[in-house]
Amino acid sequence: MDGLSAGQNETYSLTGAAADPKPLVVGVLRETFRDEHRVALVPASVRVLKKANLSVVVQAGAGTLAGFVDADYVAAGAEVLADRNDVFARADILLQVRTAGANADEAGPDIASLRTGQAVIGLSNPLGRPEFTKRVAERGAMAFALELLPRITRAQSMDVLSSQASIAGYKAVLLAGERSPKMFPMMMTAAGTITAAKVLVIGAGVAGLQAIATARRLGAVVKATDVRSVAKDDVQSLGARFIDTGLGDNAGGGSYAKGMDAEFYQRQQTALSPVITESDIVITTAAVPGRTAPRLVSAEMIRSMSPGSLVIDLAAEQGGNCELTRPWETVVENGVSIIGCVNLSASVPFHASQMFSRNVTAFLLLLVKDGHWAIDREDEIVQGTLVTLDGQVVHPKVHELLATNPGER
Repeated sequence: MDGLSAGQNETYSLTGAAADPKPLVVGVLRETFRDEHRVALVPASVRVLKKANLSVVVQAGAGTLAGFVDADYVAAGAEVLADRNDVFARADILLQVRTAGANADEAGPDIASLRTGQAVIGLSNPLGRPEFTKRVAERGAMAFALELLPRITRAQSMDVLSSQASIAGYKAVLLAGERSPKMFPMMMTAAGTITAAKVLVIGAGVAGLQAIATARRLGAVVKATDVRSVAKDDVQSLGARFIDTGLGDNAGGGSYAKGMDAEFYQRQQTALSPVITESDIVITTAAVPGRTAPRLVSAEMIRSMSPGSLVIDLAAEQGGNCELTRPWETVVENGVSIIGCVNLSASVPFHASQMFSRNVTAFLLLLVKDGHWAIDREDEIVQGTLVTLDGQVVHPKVHELLATNPGER
């Protein structure tokens, strides 16, 4: 039995929930991923959950790095617990920014602390690391993966990928401005005219569009490209020039680009090579859900750029769009710096946490009513995000990945 059919047409509630007068307890954990300064729930959202008849417990120090101290949570009506284990023991629902496969190096102890019937909501990379999803299922926990949220109008208020990507795109340009030996705007001074920096953005999703907008506001000459033809109007509306690689439209589902073969990416590299050569700053954002990031910038292309140029690779955590990218590191090749950005939105933790918290709160309120579970298994959002239930991996795509990769069972 794969758990896909049981209760499919009914509103789901945990065993005994209807008879238990006590409201569900939401637990907020301190993040353990490297340089993760965000928190999944901010004090303002605690007040919203309290109005929904939910109780909230918070691990001490969970929001400190984002600028939200324990006293703020207490004032909002949460209970602060000193010990992480106490949060696991008390909470019916655990909220984290990064859980399971999205925190592969540190998730083990948390997975071991899960209990039957407990729910986990956060980013979990189930398509990239499905074996972690199976481990959560084996603990009997119910897990929702927020990165699998369907791209539909009703889910926009819950879309953590978009909210966090917008921050990453903004911060990528600021990082480039700090590291570049050139200023972004054209300036006319007594010492002569300074030409504007040339910026190329590869990938015009949420992060790419925010990078374009920010670079344009700073005065750069911006070009951008995307394998989805629909992105052209978005790029041009922000005042950037769209680079058509002549490879046709390769849009996938949910407004994402679809994965292509090596030959396609080689042809894309050839088309982009002259544009990259003349660019001062290249910002790459191209990603395919559940797959290694496409390799779009070769070492040879890097060596064609002028010394002092920069590549800001926002896909570093997925393997990088640049051949020379190393996650967390800055690699210098022929005077060109390639910065492997991981978790860039966490470097702006105050506002990133606010946005994440609003998203996850909207999502949680879809699942509860008057302090108890009210999960409609036929809801498109629930079907898209629910990955484990009753000891089973129930998400079709994740289930298929585990079935086709025996080493991950």
